[in-house]
Amino acid sequence: MKSSSLARCLSALCVALLTAGAACAADLNVMISAGFHGVYSELAPAFERASGHHLVTTRGPSMGDSPEAIPTRLRKGEAADVVILDGAAADELGKLGMVRADSKTELARSLVGMVVRAGAAKPDIGSVDAFRNTLLAAKSIAYSDSGSGTYISTTMFPKLGIADQLAAKSRKVRGPPSGEPVAAVVARGEAELGFQQVSELIHVPGVTYVGPLPAQLQPGFTFAGALTSNAREPDAAKALLRYLASPDAAAVITKAGLAPPPAR
Repeated sequence: MKSSSLARCLSALCVALLTAGAACAADLNVMISAGFHGVYSELAPAFERASGHHLVTTRGPSMGDSPEAIPTRLRKGEAADVVILDGAAADELGKLGMVRADSKTELARSLVGMVVRAGAAKPDIGSVDAFRNTLLAAKSIAYSDSGSGTYISTTMFPKLGIADQLAAKSRKVRGPPSGEPVAAVVARGEAELGFQQVSELIHVPGVTYVGPLPAQLQPGFTFAGALTSNAREPDAAKALLRYLASPDAAAVITKAGLAPPPAR
C-alpha cells in the first residue's frame, strides 16, 4: 500500500466531512475484537495523521460472558462511537438496538484455523473424516472465548458427533486484553491443538500453523464495523469504516491472514 495513496484517500474523507459541516478532528471511541486488531493497529496511525482524528481504542471479545466482551461493555454504558467485531455479533447488536444496523460495513472475511506447538508433527486435517480422527486422538484442545470458540464448542463438535468425547479435554481461553491468544497456550504446551481465527494464530511465536478447518466446517466468519446507536462522532466513525473497507486497506488485510471484502 502506497503512503501517497493512503494520504489522498484520507484527505478526501476529511474534505467530505468539512463540506458536510462536521469538524475534521474528533476523539473517536472504537471498540474492537482481536481478529481485526492487527489490521486496525497498522492502519490507525496513518488515518489519524491524515484525518486529524484521534482514535481511543478499547479491546474485547466480540461475544461471550467476559466483562471485557464488547456487548457487555456497551450494556454498561462504556463510550463507543464504532465497534469492529465478528459480523454475526454485529448483527445481534443491531437486533438489540445497540448499533445502527444500517451502518454495518463488512471489512474482511476470515477462516478458522488450527495450530500445534512448534516442532510437533502436523496432524492430518485435510478432510472431515481425518479432522474428526485428529480431534479424537488429541490429548487436549483449546479454543477462544469469542466467536470462533463459541462456534467450535456449540456447533462444530456436535455436528461431528463427538461433543461428549471432547468435553473433558477441551478448554476455553480468555482473549485479550486481559487474556491471550489461543496459540500462546499451545506454545507453552498447555494444549495439544489450538483453534482460533487464522489472523489470531499466524503471528504468535512458538507454534506451527497446520491450516484452516475443512471447507465443509468453516462457519463463514466476517469482520464488520458499525456505528453505535448513541455515537457522538458519527461522521468520523463513517470515515474510519470507509477507509478500512477501501482498496487501500486490502494489502494489510491480506497480510494479516484475512481476505478483503468483495468489491462493491
